[in-house]
Amino acid sequence: MTDESGTGTDWIKQQQQDQDDRRPPARYSGVLAHPTSLPGPHGIGDLGQGTFDFLDWLALAKQTRWQILPLTPPGYGDSPYQSYSAFAGNPLLISLDRLRDDGLLNDTELKHGAFPTEQVDFSAVTTFKTERLRRAAERFHTGQGQALRAGYERFVVEQAGWLDDYTLFMALKDAHGGGHWTDWPEPERLRESAALDAARTRLATEIGIISFIQYVFYRQWAAVHERARQLGISIIGDIPIFVSADSADVWANAEGFQLDERALPTAVAGVPPDYFSKTGQLWGNPLYDWQQMAADGYHWWIERFRAVYTLVDIARVDHFRGFEAYWSVPSGEETAINGEWKPGPGRKVFDAVRAELGDLPVVAEDLGMITKDVDELRLALGYPGMAVLQFAFGSGSDNSYLPHNLTRDLVIYPGTHDNDTTTGWYAEVDSTTQDHARRYLGVSGDDIAWDLIQTAWLSVAETAIVQLQDILALPTDARMNLPGRAEGNWGWRVRGKALTDDLAERLAALTELAGREG
Repeated sequence: MTDESGTGTDWIKQQQQDQDDRRPPARYSGVLAHPTSLPGPHGIGDLGQGTFDFLDWLALAKQTRWQILPLTPPGYGDSPYQSYSAFAGNPLLISLDRLRDDGLLNDTELKHGAFPTEQVDFSAVTTFKTERLRRAAERFHTGQGQALRAGYERFVVEQAGWLDDYTLFMALKDAHGGGHWTDWPEPERLRESAALDAARTRLATEIGIISFIQYVFYRQWAAVHERARQLGISIIGDIPIFVSADSADVWANAEGFQLDERALPTAVAGVPPDYFSKTGQLWGNPLYDWQQMAADGYHWWIERFRAVYTLVDIARVDHFRGFEAYWSVPSGEETAINGEWKPGPGRKVFDAVRAELGDLPVVAEDLGMITKDVDELRLALGYPGMAVLQFAFGSGSDNSYLPHNLTRDLVIYPGTHDNDTTTGWYAEVDSTTQDHARRYLGVSGDDIAWDLIQTAWLSVAETAIVQLQDILALPTDARMNLPGRAEGNWGWRVRGKALTDDLAERLAALTELAGREG
């Protein structure tokens, strides 16, 4: 019953609002698995049926997050963190089966010898797929597959801001035998207009091939992304803070980096000695000239964020602490020991991005040597940080990664792609750490991977993410990356039939128990 003033209705609305305010906040969970790790028919996970099947498996497991690594072309050491471009897509992820369906390849061309099933042989896969991708592109440019024509022409116009530089860079790189761009003839190295115009004319066919391959990647990824949306799954992507020295990004934007007159880095990126390495990590990436980048309003960063959010829903900003202060190592050093901390731009970059693109969902990778200033920067921006359970055990009760010390504004992991698998970690740590983990968790340690998954899922952290390897309780040889190791990373793949309904149901049951259905 209400009176004419409507106060009864107002009372009901207030009660409903009070009830909403008392509801627990949303909680999420998901799986970390790069597409290269998924099942696929040509030696590597791709954007074909194996990825769609994986998304269906995530939905069956009641997961609402899928975290991936950078989708960019792998560079030195097959690393997606050392790419030739921060904007381009990885051609190795293109599904050849989908290109056959587009009428640009045939069944005979998809046949191959045996590829390893549990590791990516990047050299063999690159040779096999590159030949077929180029063949498909050549056929497209000579009149086949014209159902793709309108989409392709729209793509090259809409993405010209990065695509024109990238395709010319890669065409020139190939023309110069794959050499580093700083070794090119001076007119091309210094981007003299006449030299670039001549190169675009001379290399027009190659540029067209590279452009089409990029279009196919973006087209196929868009289909994957749309399927994830339909299933209620948000994709967490990755923005590495630094870019490769041998990249279109540095070549086309040299003024934004700390380079000498020959365009060589005067100092390079890394981190000081830490948990992962006693001599630190010497990444070798050129450092930004933040003063110069500020002069144009951080335009390059704005465009980088814009591009990433066309591919994913949430971005994990790698090495977030580098925006507060970065470790600068003089060029020529053999380790990262002799570096020094220098001030970064702080929140200015993120404020510029927010002013242009609005509020974007960001996860700050704030692991490692984190200072009060880094914490204050993250909190001021309102970004969740990260917590890793493998770092929690073996010290005192004040360890910030122990579950009783965690806060809601976190994404929690048993371990990330930079950690050992949980089974491998537990086998390698000392007996004191093992004992601490068992006593704290109240477990025997016989199923340690799932013990840490359950701990992460039941924690207060807003989001919990687990490596696919830990769901399968795999040992160290399934590790994705060992920081500081130049070779032998990034190749792990899941067996085609490993992701069973029983595993999905086990994860779904835990997700329901923890109230993480999103």
